[in-house]
Amino acid sequence: MGQGRRLPVGKLPTELLGRLLERYRLEDDRVVLGARIGEDAAVLDMGETYLVAKTDPITFATDQIGWYAVHVNANDLVTTGATPRWFLATILLPETANDEAMVEEIFRQMYQACADLGISLVGGHTEITYALDRPIVVGQMLGEVEKEKLVTTSGAEVGDAIVLTKGVAIEGTAVIAREREAQLRERGYAPDFIARAQRYLFDPGISVFREARLASQAFNVHAMHDPTEGGLAMALYELAEAAGVGLLIEEGKIEVLPECRQLCAEFGLVPLGTIASGALLITLPSAQAEELEAVLSAEHIPASVIGHVQSAESGVKLRRGISTIDMPRFPQDEIAKLFS
Repeated sequence: MGQGRRLPVGKLPTELLGRLLERYRLEDDRVVLGARIGEDAAVLDMGETYLVAKTDPITFATDQIGWYAVHVNANDLVTTGATPRWFLATILLPETANDEAMVEEIFRQMYQACADLGISLVGGHTEITYALDRPIVVGQMLGEVEKEKLVTTSGAEVGDAIVLTKGVAIEGTAVIAREREAQLRERGYAPDFIARAQRYLFDPGISVFREARLASQAFNVHAMHDPTEGGLAMALYELAEAAGVGLLIEEGKIEVLPECRQLCAEFGLVPLGTIASGALLITLPSAQAEELEAVLSAEHIPASVIGHVQSAESGVKLRRGISTIDMPRFPQDEIAKLFS
């Protein structure tokens, strides 16, 4: 096999992934939506409805890995307007650091997360394997959506308002507080601050299930996308590329949660590029944005308009005070700095 440039930890570079997806695309006439940059789930025509399919791994160390795997996969289904129905998991366990209690805890977490969301846990694979120093769970989620209610990332239209729920970076904050707890204590952080940041997993929470359902069922939503690796910045680039549009984002409208701001500053991370599950990007006609904010607020889900969709030639821009710059890119998630 030929030599090439070494790739960093994280998602494949967008240009490489796009080239590979085009070169090795293999689809049939029932594939409504296949592998595309910015689209996180596949859509298959099953006759009366669409089947939506998603797979995503949890690869970093976490004591909530089973719970995580269900929610991150469910997030990508609900952003299509689909209802998650069935979950499968491949569980890979380290050869030298495993026990029955660990395995049962992962199963218990998956069971509880599925039960909470009304999802059936229907299968998968388990294996103890070499060359791992921690468990890895690869989830596969299947769901259904009525054909006329399908939402895709590529559906964003020029003139749409861009709404962001909850703020950033929920997942990144929880990961920092959980992975660097001892270090934070040594640096003088109060136990209640650390515990509050760790609870970001559940409050505000990394699930976007409720807000995605509220938005897609009651509004003329054109696109939804949940920021993950590369944070809000890369999610905006993915949305723009999928839809063939430009974006103008107001930095002052982006809610950076207080614990996120403080922990990112502590470890030299940029919040915009830090893994951000728990936030949801929604584009819809500007005339409906205020009502959507009100509906979400009534359900105790903060939301705000952070920008608008523009023509593609405008690019993805960030208005910072009186200046307008290119949105920063984060090919490698900022959280990776904690593990390098």
